[in-house]
Amino acid sequence: MTRKPLTAALVLGMGLSATAAANEGMWMPTQLPELAKTLKAAGFEGDPSALADVTTPPLNAVVRIGGGTGSFVSGDGLLLTNHHVAYGVIQYNSGKGHDYINEGFIAGGRDDERPANPDYRVLVTVGFDKVTDEVLREARGKSGRAYYDAVENARKRIVADCEAEGGVRCSVANMYYGSDFYRVRQLELTDIRLVYAPPRAIGNYGDEIDNFMWPRHTGDFTLLRAYVGKDGKPAPYSKDNVPYHPPAHLKMSLDGPKEGDYAMLAGYPGITYRLRTAAEFANQIDAVLPRRVEVFQQLIDVVEAAGKDDADARTRYASQLQSLKNNRKRAAGELEGLLRSDAKARRAADERAMLAATDAKYKADIDALFASLDAERAAGERELLVGLMSSQTQLLRSALLLERLRVESAKPDAERESGYQQRDQALIEGVLRQVQRRYDPTVEKAILTALLTRYQQLPDDQRDSHYDNLFGRTPEQLRKALDELYATTKLGDEAQRLSRFEAARKGAFIDNDPLVSVAAALVMAQLNAERESKERAGEQLRLRPSYMQALFAWRAQQGRAVYPDANGTLRISYGKVEALHPRDAVNYSPVTTVAGIVEKNTGTVPFDAPRPLLDAIAKGDFGSTADPALKTQTVNFLTNLDTTGGNSGSPVLNAKGELIGLNFDSNWESVSASWWFDPRYKRAVHVDMRYLRWLLAKVYPAPALLAEMGLPRE
Repeated sequence: MTRKPLTAALVLGMGLSATAAANEGMWMPTQLPELAKTLKAAGFEGDPSALADVTTPPLNAVVRIGGGTGSFVSGDGLLLTNHHVAYGVIQYNSGKGHDYINEGFIAGGRDDERPANPDYRVLVTVGFDKVTDEVLREARGKSGRAYYDAVENARKRIVADCEAEGGVRCSVANMYYGSDFYRVRQLELTDIRLVYAPPRAIGNYGDEIDNFMWPRHTGDFTLLRAYVGKDGKPAPYSKDNVPYHPPAHLKMSLDGPKEGDYAMLAGYPGITYRLRTAAEFANQIDAVLPRRVEVFQQLIDVVEAAGKDDADARTRYASQLQSLKNNRKRAAGELEGLLRSDAKARRAADERAMLAATDAKYKADIDALFASLDAERAAGERELLVGLMSSQTQLLRSALLLERLRVESAKPDAERESGYQQRDQALIEGVLRQVQRRYDPTVEKAILTALLTRYQQLPDDQRDSHYDNLFGRTPEQLRKALDELYATTKLGDEAQRLSRFEAARKGAFIDNDPLVSVAAALVMAQLNAERESKERAGEQLRLRPSYMQALFAWRAQQGRAVYPDANGTLRISYGKVEALHPRDAVNYSPVTTVAGIVEKNTGTVPFDAPRPLLDAIAKGDFGSTADPALKTQTVNFLTNLDTTGGNSGSPVLNAKGELIGLNFDSNWESVSASWWFDPRYKRAVHVDMRYLRWLLAKVYPAPALLAEMGLPRE
């Protein structure tokens, strides 16, 4: 069926005429003027139209950083984000003689600020424009792989034209599953330095026991600084670089939040799935999440066992282990939450009613979409394992990057796969350079043994013969293959990796290495799988807009607002500070205090509060940071703001647009919110900025940083 895809204007006109709970929705900034009355009614004291432009204050102070969000808090490039978002930077700078993970770090001055790992990036959004017609112009009338290629080629042209001016990183964001597309322009800052990190027992107090739990008592924050060349343009690390001067920075409020206060959050949520089909909901609950819990737990066990008697290996894999634990617990919480909310049955009933009310002209496309999704599900476990083999290794990942870069670099730049064009080479080089401080051969072999053993057990029609030929079909064949590979590869040496990188980026022959030879075969398997997935992706990209049109019309009938699923672009959520009542007779206050730190303290990890912190609490000298009603120092607080992964480090603002909190977690009952929003349970967990101020003033003093942020030193 040939049709003009749904436009954002139509979506907004249908969706925003409806109502929704004030706390539901991750809104595009451009949508906020149409929500002006709702924002004002919720308590916002500013001008909603000022939130529509990502290039003006306050939104241009909010950045994408690492895998999360951050914000500028001074005119000299000082950045605030979570301890766990910057954990890789802290780990990268830790080693024998300087355990910044456990002891924390305070730079003695700007000359003492420590460079982040070379692949760490900060992206400052400087443009957001609709390009739907340009993206879909050549795709209309096509299907399958041809549709995918037309969209991808248009996206690449738009990105190339956008980046031709220099100094920016561009992308094209897909909104409403192929219905609308936006060009995003971002300044890419590559020289990021560690300024202040609290000790682990503050920044990660409670670790996995408290993760996704309430009440919390965690100082999950870190301060970094962005640098540029003397010409003011982004540049790689150099001692001659100067602090970046952002166009705006957030002002930290001296007053803290209390129950019922308006709150607003700006950030870069990674991905949500609330507009997906009922079958996708069912697959997530029945197959995807149970599988993730099992695989992540296995990898956690492997890494912990490998580092049990090796302190150096523990340090090298500290950041990776933390990420695995977080992903495992998140998957478990998401599964439990979806079951608690009966999301599968409720989404299925909603979809049946929607289809019954849907215009017949959309039904053929919707039926074809369902068939494509059915065909895709079978490959789920294989894709998970193959993805983890790359993302959870260092040397194999390097070899795969090098070989795929070689293959792609033999093509004209516009025809190369995204991620391997000339614009991507600096980031690839950064990945290759950071290996040295995050690799141990024994640990990597143990990780691959676990993943490849599971791969060997896949049904015949899900395995690729390249894996069988390389690693065999038995545990003994696998052990022998990995031992030989890691005993003979030279990629553990940085110079060897970088010399091959220089050849690969030219599309030239890469000097022989056992691991590179393995990667050559695995890239062939990768390309085979991509051909299949791109055919399906093209069909789904063509067909989903019909499903979206049916869904928008159905939501309008229900009087419900429509907002796009999160996709890594800047979004706004708003609501209030709110208590939590998750179960019968269980009532949680929305604010915690330092008394809880003492109550939880056992002196043993993960509740081993540092002595300076305990002494300061006992002294009771909280000064201007004490809560006037509670008469003590607050630590964390809850809001009903709509958040998901990627919102870590997002600034929480009050009704005046002042910084009052730093988002770092969700409660256990709402981990499933990436799929299903349940206002009874959805809460976001934040560091109270008064706790940060107190730590910098009284516990681990950094008076120069307080002065830089325009804050009192006591």
